[in-house]
Amino acid sequence: MSNPASQPTWHPESLAARLPFLQRRSALTGSVRRFFEARGYLEVETPYAVAAPGEEVHLRAFATVREHPDGAREPLWLHTSPEFAMKRLLVAGAGPIFQFARVWRNGEGSALHAPEFTMLEWYQPGVGLDGLIAETTDLLRSTLPAVVRCRGITTDLSRFERLTVAEAFSRYVGVDLLAIGQDAAGLAAGAGATLRQAETWEDLFFRLLLERIEPALGRQHPTFLTHWPAAQAALARRDPANPRVAERFELFICGIELANAFVELTDPVEQRARFLADRRRRHALYGADWAPDEDFLAALAFGMPASAGIALGFDRMAMIASGADRIGQVLWLPPADLM
Repeated sequence: MSNPASQPTWHPESLAARLPFLQRRSALTGSVRRFFEARGYLEVETPYAVAAPGEEVHLRAFATVREHPDGAREPLWLHTSPEFAMKRLLVAGAGPIFQFARVWRNGEGSALHAPEFTMLEWYQPGVGLDGLIAETTDLLRSTLPAVVRCRGITTDLSRFERLTVAEAFSRYVGVDLLAIGQDAAGLAAGAGATLRQAETWEDLFFRLLLERIEPALGRQHPTFLTHWPAAQAALARRDPANPRVAERFELFICGIELANAFVELTDPVEQRARFLADRRRRHALYGADWAPDEDFLAALAFGMPASAGIALGFDRMAMIASGADRIGQVLWLPPADLM
């Protein structure tokens, strides 16, 4: 028999090699749906081709064009997350809601990244950071084995660790991140790192996070990395008790970043200001792209309920559930370079 990895992904030998992982993925999909349905969530579907795919600085979107019956052409983008659309539904009163959404991020491809993948995203009105962490813990314990092993790391779900970003920088980098503030030279000096040419505070923050902190997270037990610096708030609100940080967490299991979550920012004025700042940075790096999502900002201005939401990489969850080593093993027809 030939090597399945050398076969086209449609070849029977290639599918046979992936089938145990895909069967586990299928069972996981069903158990996740049952979890949310039992809790009164409504499963939704939102458009994939949108006028504005997101405002993240470094995510690259796939472009397309809608041709209208009258011949007009409308530029659209494949969304990088269903977040804006699902928040519109929260404004409309649809919550609590969840979605298995296909999303696209151009330029990505590795053992843990695919350019097209499935995002499990859910939103619950009236829930804060602690409530969302508790619900996420319940979901994982309800749908995954008590002990999981993926990519050579064994993680026990009997206990979940909570660690703030400031605590993580103190423990693994040896600096008081919040006291230093957004001082790149000060952060480099405190960390014993050399500041690279043109490296910003944000660049160094993520370099230290990736090199020194993330390799230690979510190994023996899952880790919730919480309370990010306000400069990394994204779409999260600032913590009312400490405005230097935002009510955001990332979740790590088997050393893999699995999810990113916010207590949602509902202030349309602050959200617009954040969008404009991100757009300026993105356009300076990559050039002009789409227009601001004025419809989303209008929905926020109409009034979004206080909510918490989370985006979880479902393909990665399937890897953890099945013990797969590469994301291509849990995709039905993966690109050849992901096998």
